[in-house]
Amino acid sequence: MDKETTLVLLNEVGVLPLFYHADVEIAKEVISASYRGGARVFEFTNRGENAYNVFVELLAYVKESLPGLSFGIGTIYDAETAQKFIDAGTDFIVTPCLNPEVGKVCAVANIPWIPGITTLTEIYNAQQAGAEVVKLFPGEVVGSKFVKAVKGPMPNIKIMVTGGVQPTKESIDEWFGAGAYAVGLGSNLFPKDVIATGDYGWIQQKVAESIDLVKQFRA
Repeated sequence: MDKETTLVLLNEVGVLPLFYHADVEIAKEVISASYRGGARVFEFTNRGENAYNVFVELLAYVKESLPGLSFGIGTIYDAETAQKFIDAGTDFIVTPCLNPEVGKVCAVANIPWIPGITTLTEIYNAQQAGAEVVKLFPGEVVGSKFVKAVKGPMPNIKIMVTGGVQPTKESIDEWFGAGAYAVGLGSNLFPKDVIATGDYGWIQQKVAESIDLVKQFRA
């Protein structure tokens, strides 16, 4: 998927589900349930020893079975790892911290790079390095007041908030009210007990509810 489409979808839908599981089939079910719930951008996190091989198989599944879904990789720290996933075909890369070298390889590949930031200086440096969207992480530690405050001197900054965002009206209203471009939701969308029991209908419903809350806020 092209860069601009991914960024537009991220904002339009407003919710980025993020998930990791070593079992390919379970991951497929989770991604599919999220897709049925309305997700059109999905982040698979690079958090296991076999994450790369799982990602490659999932990407092939997404391209074949889930049209219109932008599928990317998260938890990338260095340019070498980023390049590996770029070569595999990732649609975008999310990093927990700011490493301009990752931004460089993403720029060459013309895919979105969403680096993690926690300060105004990091936001500026991320923009200088080519980031069009930055990730505020951990959101619950920094707080929504930070987003609102930085939108003053940087009104055009696009901030995706990850960490501590809840799939509730109160949480969605708080972050989008502060000026968030999108929010990332992980464990709150995919509780361990739900994954263990294979209740993918619950996941579909929770994703749909979260996306609808964004729509309600913007209405």
